Amino acid sequence: MMNDMMEQLNSMKEKMDAAKTRLDSVIIEGESGSGAVKVQVTANRLVKNISIDPMLFETDKEEIEDLLTIAFNRALEKAERVHELEMQNSARMFMPGLSF
Repeated sequence: MMNDMMEQLNSMKEKMDAAKTRLDSVIIEGESGSGAVKVQVTANRLVKNISIDPMLFETDKEEIEDLLTIAFNRALEKAERVHELEMQNSARMFMPGLSF
């Protein structure tokens, strides 16, 4: 019985690790300023790329900071939703009767 539980726990850990690896390959983009600022993050919420239209450098610092903040927040909100769904789906495999 104890061996069965350990095997189940190991299996669950392997599947959760695989889900996290999958989430590393999912790239999500947030943008602001009609696409002048783009931020790419993984579904594990790690920043992969930041793109700023060179024309923005002719504006003031505060505007660029605001646009960056908006783009980051949009990307991270999307990434959080994808991450939560993936983790819920993974949890359902181990606890089929569980509802989220």
